[in-house]
Amino acid sequence: MPTLRQKITPMLWFDGDAEEAARLYVSIFDDAEIGHVSRIPDGTTLVVEFTLAGQRFTALNGGPQYSFTPAVSFVVDCDTQEEVDRYWDLLSEGGPPEAQQCGWLQDRFGVSWQVVPRQLGEYMSDPDPEKAGRTTQAMLQMKKLDIAGLKHAHDGE
Repeated sequence: MPTLRQKITPMLWFDGDAEEAARLYVSIFDDAEIGHVSRIPDGTTLVVEFTLAGQRFTALNGGPQYSFTPAVSFVVDCDTQEEVDRYWDLLSEGGPPEAQQCGWLQDRFGVSWQVVPRQLGEYMSDPDPEKAGRTTQAMLQMKKLDIAGLKHAHDGE
């Protein structure tokens, strides 16, 4: 794992599947790799260090005491609809069948992700309040975000 000078590293608490989750995430994102894996004497994974798109993470097999909630999520910034579709499909595979609203989803481990096209921020921060409002209303009706639909709403088409 490359040496990064990152002061804050998210720690994700899993119930036995930290290594499986880390391996899935590394398979989805570019510039991603598994770093150090700590195991207890019987060979069970305890901690996995991994990097996604240059961001370090640590996954811990801590047991069932805690579960993930949408109160903490990871935003995936996308440039194209193809990118939105790819991340959405790969991250939601095996997760809850009902996606959340506004580009949010939960993966099969319960971790929440927001798959967001960069255009959303541009459209929602338009100085014209009508354009920004139409964009917001369109987004609120979507599960997976659709760039063309957001643009049509923004432009009033």
